[in-house]
Amino acid sequence: MNLFLTLAFLFFIGSVFGWVLELFFRRFVSAANPERKWINPGFCTGPYLPLYGAGLCILFLIASLEKPLRLANPVWEKILLFAWMAVCMTAIEYVAGILSIKVGHVRLWDYSDQWGNIQGIICPKFSLAWAILGAAYYFLIHPHILGALNWLARNLAFSFVIGMFYGVFIIDAAHSFHLAAKLRRFADENDVIIKYESLKAHIRSVQERSAQKYHFFRPFATSRDLTEHLRERLEQVREDLREDLDDREEQADLVFDRLKKRFGK
Repeated sequence: MNLFLTLAFLFFIGSVFGWVLELFFRRFVSAANPERKWINPGFCTGPYLPLYGAGLCILFLIASLEKPLRLANPVWEKILLFAWMAVCMTAIEYVAGILSIKVGHVRLWDYSDQWGNIQGIICPKFSLAWAILGAAYYFLIHPHILGALNWLARNLAFSFVIGMFYGVFIIDAAHSFHLAAKLRRFADENDVIIKYESLKAHIRSVQERSAQKYHFFRPFATSRDLTEHLRERLEQVREDLREDLDDREEQADLVFDRLKKRFGK
């Protein structure tokens, strides 16, 4: 089976299963979701995450390099393999994150509160997570991937399903780029970077307060114009910043008063 069909198949299953993984991670593990609600993790409408699709293709290609990486010590061989997987996945994450910010003025995820983060896009904690996922892929998933590819080679009619996936994905991506253009225009006009997940959470909160239906797969589908939600969210952020600044000034005044009492005027 040629490499193009192999990677097309891997991108398909990686995007779908990556979406499922993120769905459960955000529901049960993520600290950014204290209310433990189901959150659609994708930028697209459908249940797929292209980042994971590209990641699975990379992991497959790296795992295929195991023989060229043969070392005298098999333990160091595996450590080098998993480290290389983590580096490549972190690089993909960084490129995707920086493009979304620089080109679309949208921050799809935010690691700013994580130790050692770089521009809030990547951080050591999640690079380690990529290494662990790489190891899990190698030991638990890669053998099944090879089996799935052998099955696909014997059942090439399944390529029709893969083609349907890409047809839907391209239409969905075009719609998502149209939405991204709206977000970028607003970001340019107001000189801000839009936090995608925060905006979705804001819209969900507004929908729930007004007893209106929230669309899981279409989080921006509301009776109001998206620009109104963007303005509300921007004003909310500014108000939070003003309150935070006031609190800091109040704390600074208290510290200054204590110093005056201790050392005199």
